[in-house]
Amino acid sequence: MKLAIVRQTYNPNGGAERFVSRALNTLAADSSLNVTLIARQWENATGWQTLTVDPPFRNRKAREAGFADAAAKLFPQFDIVQSHERIPGATIFRAGDGVHATWLEQYDRILSPLKRWSQAFSPYHRYILQAEQQMFTHPALRKVICNSTMVRDDIARRFGLAGDKLTVIYNGVDTRHFHPDVRKQSMREALAIPQDAPVLAYVGSGFVRKGVATAISAIAAHPTVWLLIAGRDKNARKFEKLAQTLGVADRVKFLGPVADVREVYGTADALILPTLYDPFPNVCVEALACGLPLFTSPGCGAAEWVREGQNGWVRDALDVHGYRQAIGEWLSGRRDGVDYKANARTTAEPWTLDRMAQELQALYRDVLR
Repeated sequence: MKLAIVRQTYNPNGGAERFVSRALNTLAADSSLNVTLIARQWENATGWQTLTVDPPFRNRKAREAGFADAAAKLFPQFDIVQSHERIPGATIFRAGDGVHATWLEQYDRILSPLKRWSQAFSPYHRYILQAEQQMFTHPALRKVICNSTMVRDDIARRFGLAGDKLTVIYNGVDTRHFHPDVRKQSMREALAIPQDAPVLAYVGSGFVRKGVATAISAIAAHPTVWLLIAGRDKNARKFEKLAQTLGVADRVKFLGPVADVREVYGTADALILPTLYDPFPNVCVEALACGLPLFTSPGCGAAEWVREGQNGWVRDALDVHGYRQAIGEWLSGRRDGVDYKANARTTAEPWTLDRMAQELQALYRDVLR
C-alpha cells in the first residue's frame, strides 16, 4: 500500500509535527506500507521516503496556496493520501489544527476591535477558510481523523459531515519514554527551586494563544507556587514584564526552547495550559504520562480526559480567578495526600503509540475496502 503523509514544515517544538514523526516512525515499521512524506522541509527524515515540495512564495497566503497546489499534483501516485494541511483532494485529512473558523472566534476574544476588523479581511485567513470548506466537501475525502471529540463534533456541525466520515484517534505517547521516572531529570537544583515547592509547567510556543498571561496571573495569588515556561515566543519579553509587574518574576522561570522536555516535566508537579483553542496538544498526554495533572480550558481537547479534582481542572482560558481557585484546590489536595501522580499516569497509559498505529492501520484498511 502506497501511503503519502502531507505536512508542510517541521518545527521541533510543534505538537502536530511530533505527531507526524511518531506516526511515520510507527507506520514505517509495517512492511505492508510504503510510506512517503510530502513536505516543504523536514528534519531527521530517516526511516521513510521524502518528496520535497518547495515552491517560492511572497507571503503567508502564497506559501499555503503554492504548497497545496504542488502537493496535490503528487496525490495520484498514492493509494492513500493523508494530509495534515488543508488541501482539497486528499483521501484522509487529519484535523490536528482543528477548525480554523473556531480558532478565529476564540482569538477574537482577546483582540481589539481594530485587530478583529483586520483579521476579518485578512487574505490569508480568507484563503484558509475557503480551502477548509473545499476540502471538507471534496468528493475524494473519505475520512477525517480528529484528535478529540471536541473537533469531531465541531466539524460535523459546521460542515455537515456524516458520522461515518469522522474518526477520533487520540495522540499516542511513548509511555516508557514519558514516565514518572522523569523526576530523576529534575532541574530544581540548577534553577534554585526548593525541593518541596509546588511547580507548574507551561510547554509550547504561542504564548498569547495558550494562556501564559493567565498562568502567570494565577500563581500571583499563591506565593509558594513556581512556574516554568518552556518554549520560544517572539513576545516573551512582554510576559517577563508581566511577571515583574505582578511581583512574581523570582518564581517564574523562562527556559526558552528545551532540548529534552522531560527535564521540564521532571521538575514540575503539574502542567498548566489555559489555551484559547488547542484540538489536543501532545504536551498534555506527555505530561499525564509523566504523572502531572492538568490545568486547562474547555477549548483544549485534553479537557475530555480530565476528571475534576482527580487528574486536573478545567477553567475558561481567560478565567484567572478560576485558575487561582483550582490551584488552591490542588495545593489542598497535595496536603491531604491525593495521589495526583498516579491518577495522571493511569489516564495516559492506554494511549500508546502502538494503539495509535493500530487505529490508523484499521482506518487505512477500511478506506481501501
